[in-house]
Amino acid sequence: MESIVRVRFAPSPTGYLHVGGLRTALYNYLFARHTNGKFILRIEDTDQSRKVEGAVENLIETLKWAGLEYDEGPDRDGGYGPYVQSQRLHLYRQYADQLVEQGDAYYCFCMPERLEELRKRQQEQKQTIAYDRACRNIPVVEARKRIENGEKHVIRMKIPLEGSLTFTDVIRGDVTFQYSVLDDQVLLKSDGFPTYHLAVVIDDHFMGITHVIRGEEWLSSVPKHLLLYRYFGWQPPVLAHLPLLLNPDRTKLSKRQGDVAVEDYRARGYLKEAIVNFVALLGWNPGDDRELFTMDELIREFTLERVGKSGAIFNIEKLNWLNQQHIRRKDTKELAHLLKPIVEMKGIPLKSDEYFCAVVDLLKEKLTVLNDFVEYSRYFFEEPSTYEQEGIAKHWDTDTAHRLTVLLDALSELDTFTKPELEATFKHVAEHFGVKVAKLIHPVRLALSGRQVGPGLYEMMEILGKTTVLKRIQRAIERIQVSPM
Repeated sequence: MESIVRVRFAPSPTGYLHVGGLRTALYNYLFARHTNGKFILRIEDTDQSRKVEGAVENLIETLKWAGLEYDEGPDRDGGYGPYVQSQRLHLYRQYADQLVEQGDAYYCFCMPERLEELRKRQQEQKQTIAYDRACRNIPVVEARKRIENGEKHVIRMKIPLEGSLTFTDVIRGDVTFQYSVLDDQVLLKSDGFPTYHLAVVIDDHFMGITHVIRGEEWLSSVPKHLLLYRYFGWQPPVLAHLPLLLNPDRTKLSKRQGDVAVEDYRARGYLKEAIVNFVALLGWNPGDDRELFTMDELIREFTLERVGKSGAIFNIEKLNWLNQQHIRRKDTKELAHLLKPIVEMKGIPLKSDEYFCAVVDLLKEKLTVLNDFVEYSRYFFEEPSTYEQEGIAKHWDTDTAHRLTVLLDALSELDTFTKPELEATFKHVAEHFGVKVAKLIHPVRLALSGRQVGPGLYEMMEILGKTTVLKRIQRAIERIQVSPM
């Protein structure tokens, strides 16, 4: 019987979660859920110099916020732990020593100064930067004596000197590497910590990982990993290398050209549903023109065979559009729950939950990101202190104050302050003056919100209520003065 699919997301705790990292995590998650497999979170912290305090907690929190619930991880043992590499050092030492015993690795005593000198010389002579294998043929007995005498050392793997290695990648097909282009990789550093290459192979094996889904940047490391699987006599996992994420100018996505941290987009008011939907489409397609997906729909549709080889363009306009669509799809009460803290953080006084939900329902069509709501909605909670000058110039003439005074009297007579009655009243007053209704609508909008544009005026008035509307129109009549032409 075929074994259960087990995939992993294995970030280094070096700071924020890059959108590329989120895509890798998402594809692993979707593949696991689509196949009824297991999704594992492993923390690869063997490079202690780059470790950032609090980064692990931030990674976990961001994954959970995005809805990527892992089955096993640092805080969720599934019997394959520990899930943090720095807690597995004994394992790496044991298998590095085994490789030396087998003759597939060797002790290297070259000091950093020598390696730096070698690198400079190779650069000057325009040669490939690689270790010159100076220690490769030191007999193991001699090497061990030197270690006993306290000499610092690393363990390097032995790459075959001739031939090539071909492997099949689910996304890229058959890929061949000549051994001549590979370096004798360091496997165990002098501080006892493994390099990525040794740790990832050992961990993937002992955690039962069946499929490795990761970024294209790791493709060149595959021959080293497959050699290690061969040296240990282990079955390698199925491999799938995802295309690069690119800026619109087709350069590699980087912070120099804008935000790349998931946390940045979250702080700016992008919904998790939109970010997940957007990231899913960076390399994968459903085979038709659909662009809007829920997580459940992505799980149902996702396959590795529909991931492309070519780089995926990170298009912020597309993300904005998707965010708009997901905001509009959201239940008003749920959206209000997300928006309330944003408004409160700005110190804006709120009214009842019912009133707040009514404002949210009216404005949700206008929002690109959640943070837009503060600017668009402020006049529902605070009286405008200024009026847009362009709006005054465009919509407020010498007769406006008189028209609005008559409208004010008509509005004050209304028993019910709902859209049908308001619409009828505006129409009646406009006919009285022989003008289009717009001659009333635009100045009233300005009086109520201080702005030229906004949601439907009658709906806005209905939410604000009769008392507030009458007070604001009266105030605008008194404050806005225009000179005769």
